[in-house]
Amino acid sequence: MQYKTRSLEGKFLRMSDFFKIVLVTGARQVGKTTMLRHLSGPDRTYVTMDRQEVRELAKNDPDLFFQAYPPPLLIDEIQKAPELLERIKVVVDASEEKGLFWLTGSQQFQMMKHVQESLAGRVGILHMYGFSDLEKDGAAERGEDIQPACELTALQANRQKRVPKDLRTVFQSIWEGGMPQVQGVDEAMRQEYFSSYVETYLMRDVGELIDIRNREKFIRFLRACASLIGEQVNYATLAQAADISQPTAKTWLAALEGLGIVYLLHPFANNALKRLTRTPKLYFTDTGLCADLSYWLTPETLMAGAVSGHFFENYVIMEMVKRYSASPMKVNLSYYRDSNKKEIDLVVEENGLLHPFEIKKSASPARKEAGKFEVLDRSTLKRGAGGIICLTEDVLPIDQLDCYIPCWLF
Repeated sequence: MQYKTRSLEGKFLRMSDFFKIVLVTGARQVGKTTMLRHLSGPDRTYVTMDRQEVRELAKNDPDLFFQAYPPPLLIDEIQKAPELLERIKVVVDASEEKGLFWLTGSQQFQMMKHVQESLAGRVGILHMYGFSDLEKDGAAERGEDIQPACELTALQANRQKRVPKDLRTVFQSIWEGGMPQVQGVDEAMRQEYFSSYVETYLMRDVGELIDIRNREKFIRFLRACASLIGEQVNYATLAQAADISQPTAKTWLAALEGLGIVYLLHPFANNALKRLTRTPKLYFTDTGLCADLSYWLTPETLMAGAVSGHFFENYVIMEMVKRYSASPMKVNLSYYRDSNKKEIDLVVEENGLLHPFEIKKSASPARKEAGKFEVLDRSTLKRGAGGIICLTEDVLPIDQLDCYIPCWLF
């Protein structure tokens, strides 16, 4: 399969020029190693900790390991050999060279504990996801700006660069997801891929993080998570679906988050606004995997299904997450819900401004949906431009701050 340029490449290379170590985390099979091997020069050696003999050498004799594999070095799945981290620290402290070590890892929670203990101040960390729609469409290859736009003029400028997408095309992309290996494959092979993904990667990696004594219960738990996307996390419901305790449900969900399978969107918090919810909302990082787990076997049935609105919301949230993960701008993403059940699907905090967004699977949502953004006026931060992300064909103003925004602009 021909290599497809990733939006994260520019940010990664800038960090490699600044840090001595750069770590790329993310779920299995999203393209971390493929991207780094593509960016590697002829002098950079590649080694993976998935190979048992290499892993045993790294664990038992780190000094000998680095004689066999001297830097500059790309180490894949570093979390499988945390013993290397202390030795990496010694190597980089003795050198002024940048980008000596490129690392990948797919068990974020466990790995980050070791990284923070051993490499604090020496490592730049990036998170990678499957293909975004912009990457699928070749925007990264064309060198287009991946910074999400909020203001009317910027949105209208972006509109001229994009090819409009109708409902069917959007749901084809949602159903397909962003895993590189399932792009363009037929329905039968797609099902085989995701079944293999759960069996060969997910179950094995989860088993390395936590003790799972009943495999069938965990599969039921995974499917229950897939059925509740776009909703606030409810441990009681998840526990009941899998016939486990609520503390176990909490541990299992944390493991899925650490492996990059689910994404928890945390609630907006501000001292000036009282009685805000504290419960995160649950999304899958890959809508294709989520659709497969939920038995939506064609894009047509998913598009017509009762949960299509939840999948559309999951898709928009993750498109924004992917875009901002590759952006040079640091932002905070959250959602708003208070005790009066007023809710804003997404709040982007950037440069001291709050950009609110509603997400609607409709071509012409009611203008009043933007009225709920007024609740943010009581915040200590100033409200910026926002809008309703939907299936409209054009960027259309709602008021001085807000617009109707085509979902495919993100």
